[in-house]
Amino acid sequence: MARAHGGCCPWLVLLCACAWGHPKAVDVGGQDVRNCSINPPYLPVTVVNTTVSLAALRQQMQIQNLSAYIIPDTDAHMNEYISQRDERRAWITGFTGSAGTAVVTMKKAAVWTDSRYWTQAERQMDCNWELHKEVGTTPIVTWLLTEIPAGGRVGFDPFLLSIDTWESYDLALQGSNRHLVSIITNLVDLVWGSERPPVPNQPIYALQEAFTGSTWQEKVSGVRSQMQKHQKAPTAVLLSALEETAWLFNLRASDIPYNPFFYSYALLTDSSIRLFANKSRFSSETLTYLNSSCTGPMCVQIEDYSQVRDSIQAYALGDVRIWIGTSYTTYGIYEVIPKEKLVTDTYSPVMMTKAVKNSKEQALLKASHVRDAVAVIRYLVWLEKNVPKGTVDEFSGAELVDKFRGEEEFSSGPSFQTISASGLNAALPHYSPTRELNRKLSSDEMYLLDSGGQYWDGTTDITRTVHWGTPSAFQKEAYTRVLIGNIDLSRLIFPAATSGRMVEAFARRALWDVGLNYGHGTGHGIGNFLCVHEWPVGFQSNNIAMAKGMFTSIEPGYYKDGEFGIRLEDVALVVEAKTKYPGSYLTFEVVSFVPYDRNLIDVSLLSPEHLQYLNRYYQTIREKVGPELQKRQLLEEFQWLQQHTEPLSARAPDSTSWASVLVVSTLAIPGWSV
Repeated sequence: MARAHGGCCPWLVLLCACAWGHPKAVDVGGQDVRNCSINPPYLPVTVVNTTVSLAALRQQMQIQNLSAYIIPDTDAHMNEYISQRDERRAWITGFTGSAGTAVVTMKKAAVWTDSRYWTQAERQMDCNWELHKEVGTTPIVTWLLTEIPAGGRVGFDPFLLSIDTWESYDLALQGSNRHLVSIITNLVDLVWGSERPPVPNQPIYALQEAFTGSTWQEKVSGVRSQMQKHQKAPTAVLLSALEETAWLFNLRASDIPYNPFFYSYALLTDSSIRLFANKSRFSSETLTYLNSSCTGPMCVQIEDYSQVRDSIQAYALGDVRIWIGTSYTTYGIYEVIPKEKLVTDTYSPVMMTKAVKNSKEQALLKASHVRDAVAVIRYLVWLEKNVPKGTVDEFSGAELVDKFRGEEEFSSGPSFQTISASGLNAALPHYSPTRELNRKLSSDEMYLLDSGGQYWDGTTDITRTVHWGTPSAFQKEAYTRVLIGNIDLSRLIFPAATSGRMVEAFARRALWDVGLNYGHGTGHGIGNFLCVHEWPVGFQSNNIAMAKGMFTSIEPGYYKDGEFGIRLEDVALVVEAKTKYPGSYLTFEVVSFVPYDRNLIDVSLLSPEHLQYLNRYYQTIREKVGPELQKRQLLEEFQWLQQHTEPLSARAPDSTSWASVLVVSTLAIPGWSV
């Protein structure tokens, strides 16, 4: 799944009858669908009335003597996904898109968001809100300077701003006689009151040892070793990202959608381990697992989550140096630590260590991808049987693939909202259907499925694009060039410690050759029952260098606006490369095991090396997934796999459609089952 870098949102389809036919996208030319200049104003029925909540918020602002209040779309841990409890910007504005910042003054209220969400925002926000079609702190500060008087105070919750974001606001306001004011009690929470979703109370549990690469004691010892070797001699490591505490202690929960995390911080010193969380959520067995009743250096002392700021501030009074990763530490923690007592890196030692999987973690993650392939293959086989009937839509398809994954061993739900996109909707890279808004799947159109699962042993993410009918020559060429980009990067041999950004162009070269491209990232790290987008691994400029043991997705694509979209995504392990001459070189080992659509491959565009790679890959799929299908008596799926992993030949393009292959399969094997 491509990490969001633009893309589009499903609300664009409100501009056309996408659920009932084969629509074309409509260009609205940036015109606001609201009309707030008439009395009464014209508003879509989907807007939320925010008059009362805004008045209540402004009362709280008056109490704090604020001229403006900033409401970001984040939580206290900079999570990619946030819980309903943290959806403050959505609650106060009515706009539920995943990206955007709101600012309220005593007279005005405004939201800044990117092009993915413009239409959605217009259809959800009432006339109390201005929509600004820009992103970043600069346009927000420019607006503030015109809307609030000199001497004005701009309030914000310090736990909702990253260090970098706070610095950008602070720098932009310097010399303006307007001042940033940190207020640790969130004003939206005060207004939200009892309607705010409650604090999660599901149990925090320990992963079984079979699903962990190391014990938590071994991980703690490893981090302490890094502290001792650090040239600045930090006395403590502060962990703010939820994935850090989950990984370090081998603990999981369900506080965050799609991510098995729990609200927490940790402070690790040479002599103590302090975990800030809700102690009532730990069973007696889990407390025993953490040795929480003792006081030695390998005992975890659980302290109240809400006390983390005060505890860090008290610790910082001593002769200490606190090591933090600035990417996931909020200003709410940062501002109480004297700067001379900070040791900063972009990523904490836990984030860096977690990025490289040991041999056991590698085996676990590979095993999860084999079972995941079974679920995806079951779904593709089912689609071939049912799409021609006209009974499948994008949403019901997404539900079914999630259901198939849920039937796999060790399943713990999807790893993100499934992208199930037919025809022109597939041209929106981050589109996801809803029950109300979706299209029927058709044998005459492309279908893009980007989906993944959470399993106790690993997190998965895979994208396949298929066409059950007769694709156009351009569709086949575009698909094949995306496939070539996937292969070219997957088989690349490169020097150890090379940045992913340095090799990313190999995934685009076949598209660039003919003037095509795509607008999202080429890949991201992935975790062991953790984040589906696990930083800092990937191919962007702010990712770290590639190293043996890292997992990354490889996912080139192509999107024809208003017509179709293609993405082919695999997860790959970074491994040592065998080279003719001695040296330290790396390459990728693909661990996603679902064949590509033969109906869309123009074999004439493939080189002998591409064909050789594909046929080796198909043989690997047979060896890894075939026995699993046979063991579970999934005979139709096994026959489908055999057909779709037949060696490709350079003689001519394979024109056999997936649907016709399925007919052969059903003739050979009676008794279809879903």
